[in-house]
Amino acid sequence: MQKYWLAASTALCLALFSCAAPSDITTTDGAPSNNAGDGVLVVGAIPDQDPEKLNRLYGDLSAYLSDQLGVPVEYKQVTDYPAAVTAFKVGELDLVWFGGLTGTQARLQVEGAEAIAQRDIDAEFHSVFIANSNSGIAPFEDLDGLTALKDRTFTFGSESSTSGRLMPQYFMGQAGVTLEDFKGQPGFSGSHDATIKVVEAGSFEAGALNEQVWKSRVEDGEVDESKVQVIYRTPAYFDYHWILHPDAEAEFGEGFSDKVQQAFIQLDASDETQAGILDLFGAEKFIPTENANYAQIEQVGREIGKIK
Repeated sequence: MQKYWLAASTALCLALFSCAAPSDITTTDGAPSNNAGDGVLVVGAIPDQDPEKLNRLYGDLSAYLSDQLGVPVEYKQVTDYPAAVTAFKVGELDLVWFGGLTGTQARLQVEGAEAIAQRDIDAEFHSVFIANSNSGIAPFEDLDGLTALKDRTFTFGSESSTSGRLMPQYFMGQAGVTLEDFKGQPGFSGSHDATIKVVEAGSFEAGALNEQVWKSRVEDGEVDESKVQVIYRTPAYFDYHWILHPDAEAEFGEGFSDKVQQAFIQLDASDETQAGILDLFGAEKFIPTENANYAQIEQVGREIGKIK
């Protein structure tokens, strides 16, 4: 009898362990969840900023989209940039706010995925290079000035960030600066906010990040400009955008993609609640976009090995 009891107990433990397997997707309170495919529009985003800011942003947005689309909408956090791409690929996320690189990576893995909307600022987006004030690196306006980063300690944001890694590395390459030219290995802070903090603290002499995040943090008084400053603003490129999974059209009905696109385009700054959403996104409005706009991102991604 003891042998049978032991076998039964072992089987039960294995079953419970299997059910409790961790997921890369969590609810805002940290509990694993996956509601895609059950009548809920599951929204996700690359974790490029402070989690508290993201929770506020996507909580407000989810409520707005649910009202506009007439379906339940739920925001799910992901652990990192690659997790957002994977979750979209396997259908765990229906609608995702991607950067240019992650959006291209995800779209190329899901036939029929479409970029549907972007902020007004994403059609001509910029990165900024920043430097610690004690580094002695002076601001410059020409691309060739990036040679000042040679023999310096330098950090990107996430390894998969468009504005915090891909395009800064591309522009450095245009100036003849390679990753081997840095003093030591380049850092990867994980987010734009973290890049500001480590350069401000002097952990790295310089770094690159999303211009919109930089401006927002400066306006909010979260940057000590006596310790860190912008030294260069890059040329423009396409960046952030919303991508809808093709399965959403089948689940929520024909024309759903157009409804989602219109919900973003109709965000109105004259409405207090909607103005709050636009403000959190750092935009005056959303505009339509399409896959073809990210051809440059795909090309650069392939050049540096981030897209196979």
